[in-house]
Parts: sequence; C-alpha cells; structure tokens
Amino acid sequence: MASIRGQSLASFTYQDRGQMATIGKNKALVQSGKIKITGRIAWLAWMFVHIFYLIGFKNRVLVIVQWAWSYLFSKRGSRLITDANWRLHQ
Repeated sequence: MASIRGQSLASFTYQDRGQMATIGKNKALVQSGKIKITGRIAWLAWMFVHIFYLIGFKNRVLVIVQWAWSYLFSKRGSRLITDANWRLHQ
C-alpha cells in the first residue's frame, strides 16, 4: 500500500528462524540456531509450528482432525524406489 501511495518502503531484513523437516511418522528434524532436536519431540514441534501459522481457528481444527485421522488409521508405509532400473508402469 505504501508503494501505491508513493510512500517510502521499509527495508527488508531476512531473519532465518531455522529449518524443520518430517522424515516419517514420529520422526523429524528441527534446527534453530544452536538448538538441534530430533525424533518425536521434533515431530511434535513441526506439527505445532504448522498449526500455529494457519489462518483461522476453523482451519486449525480441520487440519488437526485430518492429521489425527491419518495418524490413527493410515496404513500407508514408505514408498521407496530401490531398483536402479525402475520404470513408471502405465
């Protein structure tokens, strides 16, 4: 809006807040500064951060319910390609 009004823009400063990645059910990695966490605690932190940044209470509740359903009733395992000569079957 400041640009549209011809006003000066505030300078942008990037702030690295760390990295998070899930690597399976109950497994994740979290790194923020000197803090490094792995395993179930990192997985719970990953979930909390993602829920926290969703917009709206309804969206948060829906995502929590969907994740809980998937966690409790999902039978899907890992999907790994282990053959060097794999082909997509059509």
